[in-house]
Amino acid sequence: MNTSPFFIKPTPLQVVMLKVAAALLPGIFALTWAFGVGVWVQIALALGAALLAEAACLKLRNYPVKPFISDGSAVVTAVLLALSMPPLAPWWMVVLATLIAICLAKHLYGGLGQNPFNPAMVGFAVMIVSFPAQMSRWAAPLPLDMPHLDSLAQIITIFSGQLPEVFDTMASATPLDTVKTALLQQHALSDIFQLPIFGAVAGVGSEWAAAGFLLGGIYLLCSKLIPWQIPVGFLGAFMLTASLFYGLDPAHYSPPWFHLFSGAAILGAFFIVSDPVTAPTTSRGRLIFAALAGVLTYMIRVFGAYPDGVAFAVIIMNIATPFIDQYTQPPVFGRKAK
Repeated sequence: MNTSPFFIKPTPLQVVMLKVAAALLPGIFALTWAFGVGVWVQIALALGAALLAEAACLKLRNYPVKPFISDGSAVVTAVLLALSMPPLAPWWMVVLATLIAICLAKHLYGGLGQNPFNPAMVGFAVMIVSFPAQMSRWAAPLPLDMPHLDSLAQIITIFSGQLPEVFDTMASATPLDTVKTALLQQHALSDIFQLPIFGAVAGVGSEWAAAGFLLGGIYLLCSKLIPWQIPVGFLGAFMLTASLFYGLDPAHYSPPWFHLFSGAAILGAFFIVSDPVTAPTTSRGRLIFAALAGVLTYMIRVFGAYPDGVAFAVIIMNIATPFIDQYTQPPVFGRKAK
């Protein structure tokens, strides 16, 4: 007998993770075009470390390895973490960040479904707090008319841990970091955005990567793999906050479209904040959670010590998830109110 039409078959976890990984591909290809093969090297390093760490933790906990390691959660965590790292970061940094994400932020709390914090963001946060200098070393985008490292030189740089002597002529701070530093030096925004690293709306190359992640995020929404409240709440509050400050003082605050297509705003809205394990379970709670994360992201970007605030905003809001869930539960019909 066929299943009744009002019963919905749950989507297997492996299929969900596979579709999430596929949705990341447009942004990954755009990042590769902008920064080179180092993007894929970091992904490969993170994937290898994640799978080995996942298998080791499962063995130590006396869990069967195959069914848990094949669910794809470690793969998605590894890819998200690798995309957050500088493409030319030393190999040991992405490996260490991945071990922290899988072993400490995931399995220390009981594994998938039990972790209160987003594992990828925990790994990234530890790295940027511990090694701020290395995490700020980005090569200039390849589309710029500047000297660049070829693919072989990028691979050698990642595994040797030594940047070539000419790297200073190829280095470029991220657009967010450039704007923040230049504003502290009393430069006008109109002059800052004339620098060659800026494109039509944000940084050269990175704006296309953001557009790629936006395309993948829309696919996730259309596939109903993520709740609409998360990206709408995050991006809505984020853009509203950016628009408010820009409207008050456009000479000292970047336009909202620059913030939208810079850093990890779009990647975070669709792929990080929407993590079903660490986000609230109620519709109203998701809106509140995502909106507060969007406001925090902007505040950390503009007034904090770090150029991008997605990781810290997500971790802070993960702490509040149980509280938000508790106070946003829908009413239970049939039970007398106290």
